Amino acid sequence: MEKTCALIGAPIQSGASQPGCLMGPASLRTAGLAAALTGLGWTVTDLGDIAIDEPTPTDHSNRAIKRLAETAAWIGAVEKAAFDAAGNYDFPIFLGGDHSMSAGSVAGLARHAAQGEGPLFVLWLDAHPDLHTLESTESGHLHGTSVAYFTGRPDCEGYPPLAVPVPPEQVCFMGLRSVDDAERRRIASDGFEAYDMRAIDEMGVLSPLRTFLDRVIAANGILHVSLDVDFLDPSIAPAVGTTVPGGATFREAHLIMETLHDSGLVRSLDLVELNPFLDERGRTAELMTDLAASLFGRHIFDRPTRSMR
Repeated sequence: MEKTCALIGAPIQSGASQPGCLMGPASLRTAGLAAALTGLGWTVTDLGDIAIDEPTPTDHSNRAIKRLAETAAWIGAVEKAAFDAAGNYDFPIFLGGDHSMSAGSVAGLARHAAQGEGPLFVLWLDAHPDLHTLESTESGHLHGTSVAYFTGRPDCEGYPPLAVPVPPEQVCFMGLRSVDDAERRRIASDGFEAYDMRAIDEMGVLSPLRTFLDRVIAANGILHVSLDVDFLDPSIAPAVGTTVPGGATFREAHLIMETLHDSGLVRSLDLVELNPFLDERGRTAELMTDLAASLFGRHIFDRPTRSMR
């Protein structure tokens, strides 16, 4: 049977601390993402880049917030594109853009999943949990609010109304190493599953990942993966404006993607926070492309895999 994949660019940088993420989709295309997936047997359709009209500026009681109207417009546009793509393609891939993109992609995918595909789970591969609300953010950079929004946390007024929230217990953070006090309290109180880099150092990546995948299976759910460049150690992925030392290694990241492929649970993917202006001869774009290929089944040797269902 034909396997269809859609590439959807979202050149968003209104939520980021540094300019440059708007070039991320073009960089991933240049790195050969479509060709890599085609070589793995997928029929790939590039839907181009989403665009928004110039929004009317809005105020918020939190004076630290930056570019709220623009980010809200992007979230609404990406939400619609994600909902439509999930209905027309087997596997949408969203090319960012800063991580505020995922407020829209996950919201749209959750709205589609609620029509009968099964509960949507989210694996958030990121140094940050992005659990600030519009009230709690002190930096004002809105790429740090995505998870709070799509899980229906309060104090996200100013963003588009959320049709179908993802329950916190259906979200798993892996790779955390920069968490603010407000986010730490929310993780503890709201039921999120979270593994920081110490947990990964102690257990490796497979034990926590398989624990989460087993919960997806038990719920007969589907899985969305949101991969932020800063999940990776900056020594192998320098093209990000929020570098945090001590991230995932090359092999840890590939092992996660290979295991996700073996599970057969993943239905969609975000590739976010790629800032080509900060890259070194495209090495980060090429690594993100290679990781996506591992998620889609690229491997060196054929080997038997356990069925996850």
